[in-house]
Amino acid sequence: MKAYTAGPLILGIGGTLRAESTGQKALAHVLARAAERGARTELISGHALDLPLYSPQSVERTDAALRLVALMRDCDGVVICSPAYHGSVSGLVKNALDYTEDMNRDARVYFDGLPVGCIACGAGWQAAGQTLAALRAIAHALRGWPTPMGGMINSTQAVFGADGTCIDTSVRFQLDTIADQVTEFALRKAGATTSRFNNTTTQQVGG
Repeated sequence: MKAYTAGPLILGIGGTLRAESTGQKALAHVLARAAERGARTELISGHALDLPLYSPQSVERTDAALRLVALMRDCDGVVICSPAYHGSVSGLVKNALDYTEDMNRDARVYFDGLPVGCIACGAGWQAAGQTLAALRAIAHALRGWPTPMGGMINSTQAVFGADGTCIDTSVRFQLDTIADQVTEFALRKAGATTSRFNNTTTQQVGG
């Protein structure tokens, strides 16, 4: 059983290699909101995503890859944001998620039972919609629970200010809701697990 001492850990993964990309700003907004709700947060974006092409046959891992896998193992919720490249998830983000295969024999396989927020950024709504659907399918394949709210961002519109603040009310609502749902799910799951553990312990002690 996992006990929280400083709130659940919410991990953001995504964006592009470009610093301050739309996706990175979206993830930063979600994680800041989650932190306000009592979560601990970590972000894997920008050059932290510049990982060797995943190979299950190789046991060699870079320091960046080891850190990513360690965070994916330890997290209590995930938020994934991908740009829409030719109608689907970018190879950069997909490659990072492929490293979950290192977790295929863990006690908690992949993202089993974790809330997964999905956000897609595209130069138009069609590409963003297709990419969001692909992210949800990936979350299901990794045994995660995609949050009811998904995020779509049209990067051709003014969404973030120069300081990174979300200035689009519709996008801000989506990102805030994703943060709230991921954090609340993680907290509720921890509470339910603790309650079941306490009940079992009481029954064993009481005979």
